[in-house]
Amino acid sequence: MAALGFVAVTPVLGLSSAYAAETLRPEVGGPLQAANQMMKSGNAKGALNELRKLENVSNKTPNENYLIERTRAAAASSAGDYDTAARSFENLINSGKLSASESNNFSQGLVGIYMRAREFGKANAAIQKQLAKGDDPTLRAYLIQNYVSMGNTKEAMSQLQREMARGNPKEDQLKMLANLQNMTGDKTGYVATIEKLAANYPQKSYWEDLLNRVVGKKDFSSRLNIDVLRLKMAQGLIKKPSDYMELSQLVLRDGAAAEAVRIIEKGYKEGILGVGADAPRHQRLKDLAAKTLADNNTNLAANEAALVKANDHDGLINLGYALVQAGQTDKGLKMMETAVKAPGLRRPQDAKLRLGEAYAQAGKKQQAIATLKTVGGTDGTADLARYWIMAINKPMA
Repeated sequence: MAALGFVAVTPVLGLSSAYAAETLRPEVGGPLQAANQMMKSGNAKGALNELRKLENVSNKTPNENYLIERTRAAAASSAGDYDTAARSFENLINSGKLSASESNNFSQGLVGIYMRAREFGKANAAIQKQLAKGDDPTLRAYLIQNYVSMGNTKEAMSQLQREMARGNPKEDQLKMLANLQNMTGDKTGYVATIEKLAANYPQKSYWEDLLNRVVGKKDFSSRLNIDVLRLKMAQGLIKKPSDYMELSQLVLRDGAAAEAVRIIEKGYKEGILGVGADAPRHQRLKDLAAKTLADNNTNLAANEAALVKANDHDGLINLGYALVQAGQTDKGLKMMETAVKAPGLRRPQDAKLRLGEAYAQAGKKQQAIATLKTVGGTDGTADLARYWIMAINKPMA
């Protein structure tokens, strides 16, 4: 993530109004005017040298000191002499001659100077002083960034979490939190934050990271690869021929030939399948999917009867899902709804997950969400159910 930017405030430093308020002695006014002219021509270092002539002038009035510091603040800021600029900004803030608006501008400018000089401790002290006078979301953000720059990730995370508690977290805040969690090795917290990013600000990078993380979990079961790929397909994340091939083969294995046909057709339409050295393999899979779909349609009644006779409710879950994919939505969903309530399911959480997916594919959002909320398990089912809900509520594709 890019660091928060900061542009130091450099207030307008004209001298005319000040001259009108009080006449300057020649030994002060001459060098000041010369320094001001050098600033106008871009010679900030020359202006600083000119101002040094004033160090030996005795008995300077408060107004003279104020004008000197104001000019020196601008010259030092432009010249990159942050120590000198900081001293001048501090003197101006403490002069009592600034309006409330100017005082605020110079105070923020002082923060910027310290940040540019990487004096983060001083910058934070200046920020805290400003925040004591009034709330400022920009300064709060700089405070967090400074702690990050200092390597104080604990305090940065504490400040950031307090900031996020003020309302709905912004994308930049969540990205920074994820970076901090990643830096500190908080894998669980990192995944939870990426979930929030994917749920609220759906982007390809967040979703890919999230799904890669769930597959990489120690307890994740590879039997759920089909559900991961189906979710990737729903979110428009499948772009590789190998993923198209794998998903097509998995759904064919589970009897959803109509889904396989549609996936393969999409791959061909997008120019991902049917090209390159593996084009013959793609064609063979396409032919197999078409033949399997025809056979399934012919043997549908017999297959259903055999599953009912055997009390194979897991098989009926797969068949019901296949019917939904084939356009027989009502019949397929009813079959799944009955089977998911039946005793003796080998994997009841898988069954509820698939029913939720089927509702989603059928466009029945509320039923899908209600079902997916009931999915438990520690091997990836509960995670995937939660991710499906996120995709339903705010799809990326």
